[in-house]
Amino acid sequence: MTTTAPAAQAPAGNPWHDAREQLDAVAGKMGIDPGMREVLRHCKREFTVNFPVKMDDGTVRVFTGYRVHHNEARGPVKGGLRYSLNVSLDEVRALAMWMTWKCAVAGLPFGGAKGGVIVDPRALSTGELERMTRRFAAEIGMLIGPDADVPAPDMGTDAQVMAWIMDTYSMMHGHSAPAVITGKPVSIGGSTGRVEATGRGVLFVTQEACRARGMALEGATVAVQGFGNVGATAAKLLGEAGAKVVAVSDSEGAIYAADGLGDIAALVERKRTRGLIPDGHPGTHITNAELLELPVDILVPAALEGQIHGGNAERIRAKMIVEGANGPTTPEADRILAQNGVYVVPDILANAGGVIVSYFEWVQDLQSFFWEEHEVNLRLERIIKRAFQEVADIHAGAGGTLREAAYMLAVRRVVEATQSRGIFP
Repeated sequence: MTTTAPAAQAPAGNPWHDAREQLDAVAGKMGIDPGMREVLRHCKREFTVNFPVKMDDGTVRVFTGYRVHHNEARGPVKGGLRYSLNVSLDEVRALAMWMTWKCAVAGLPFGGAKGGVIVDPRALSTGELERMTRRFAAEIGMLIGPDADVPAPDMGTDAQVMAWIMDTYSMMHGHSAPAVITGKPVSIGGSTGRVEATGRGVLFVTQEACRARGMALEGATVAVQGFGNVGATAAKLLGEAGAKVVAVSDSEGAIYAADGLGDIAALVERKRTRGLIPDGHPGTHITNAELLELPVDILVPAALEGQIHGGNAERIRAKMIVEGANGPTTPEADRILAQNGVYVVPDILANAGGVIVSYFEWVQDLQSFFWEEHEVNLRLERIIKRAFQEVADIHAGAGGTLREAAYMLAVRRVVEATQSRGIFP
């Protein structure tokens, strides 16, 4: 018997339209040649695959997966793989484009890619998840490789999933190839510091943003939407840096305590062992939507794209937004937030810590020479703070928003690389 995986429920809005709109706005300001703009507006390579997997009960289920390469002018493409029922081709296109800009802002020798499978990984047994992952890895095996396309974890995937992909690719090529993927366990070539890298990068960028705005991080109230790896790490580190974390959320809802949630590390551990933010935790239970509208100093959206939009942007009361997620703010919301004086640190800068340390992992695998965790964290801090300063300098000269400044830096670097390489033949 063969069944088909359930269709995905697309999130409100279209992230691909948002990504292109963001590019067009900046390309117009920069006077980018129309032909070059068309190159940047399109993904170079889009792969869709429908593949069968044998389930534990003996049935066969067909899954749909994607891998998209946006631009490879600056080097091999880099980007995560996500497992979610909301995965769609347009979502993956947008995420691939955002990865191009993110790598360029950080000065990494990568282009942008993204991929995913339409699936709820929590609904699969460990065996089913492994078989699905290995089959998907085999299907995209023609695209990935240490010098071509280097995937990484994203929503719904983790170090174990990356290990299965690395092993599958290695078996197909007859030798171990740890550099084919990042975010692996340290025991098979992963980098120390990788798990916390995106959240740690959020901390470093928030420190720089507070400094730029003349705002003290110590004592600042913080709300974090999304309590997965990025959000939980960011909340913990921001709390340790002296901020007062007053609200956090997961997919089931949020908790809020105006005086602070207390020991965030303990809350992270309780969520890890119980699966959800526990009902018994002190604080008021609110919705994710209500969390976004809390009167806080700093809001960290670290969940899905499109969470801050035209329908709720007017009600955002945070003084600063640091985007831990990819694409959490729509272009319409950006305009409203700018009018209201909200300082938005864009995703392509704020959450670049993950891809920066993925780059470190790739380099270490290619060299077979590994760094201590303190070295990784110091290098991450240096690169992401330098990127913030480069964006801030452009912002000071050109005005507009910090997102526009980050895009100007990224687009300029990608255009320069494209022009230097020329168009083949």
